[in-house]
Amino acid sequence: MTELLFREDAYLTEAEAVVLGHSPEGAIILDRSLFYPTGGGQPGDSGHLIWGRNKLAIATAVKLEAGQVGLLPAEPAEIPAVGTPVRQVLDWSRRHRHMRVHTALHLLSVVIPLPVTGGQIGVERGRLDFAMPEPPQDLQAVETALNRLIDRDFPVTDSWISDAELQANPGIVKTMSVMPPMGHGRVRLVRIGTEAQQVDLQPCGGTHVARTAEIGRVALGKIENKGRQNRRVTLSLVD
Repeated sequence: MTELLFREDAYLTEAEAVVLGHSPEGAIILDRSLFYPTGGGQPGDSGHLIWGRNKLAIATAVKLEAGQVGLLPAEPAEIPAVGTPVRQVLDWSRRHRHMRVHTALHLLSVVIPLPVTGGQIGVERGRLDFAMPEPPQDLQAVETALNRLIDRDFPVTDSWISDAELQANPGIVKTMSVMPPMGHGRVRLVRIGTEAQQVDLQPCGGTHVARTAEIGRVALGKIENKGRQNRRVTLSLVD
């Protein structure tokens, strides 16, 4: 399995690695990955690899079999051979905006406490789909409540529970469409707030900011009707 450096430190922007192989699609497989692979509604990271005098732009990262992460070049070019030491450099600005949007979406699921049927994270905005028969009567009040939570600067931390513990506590899973990855013996939980003052706790494999104030101000867009019982709520980063 690829060592997931982004899981250990979401603020790490550069790291050394060694090329283990190449996928049939041309993805570069490293022994340790700084790049988050596409999954859970969060896009894969971009950036570049450096080895010797060579520099290769990476468009995105994807999940491969056996727990490996593959880096896809942005265009056809020479790729590092197996065994080559490389330096990974993350497009930090893009990743950090993903982190801000992702944590904001977790808080959105707090101010709109309904089952989540889907979601997507972007650089400027993100969205959650809710099982919501009727839209909120006062959307501005929802936006105000969301920004007040952000301003309280809660810590964002993670911990792990076993598959069995998750199965015994299904209520912490908010997403109806995507179940958290299981089968590896443990599941990662992301907590906003502290155990004594918990705002949110749910399974999540993505990257997040360390404190909610780092999100900055957000604005909610018009709620879209996506079916008889399904409505989409979009939020955007204001700065």
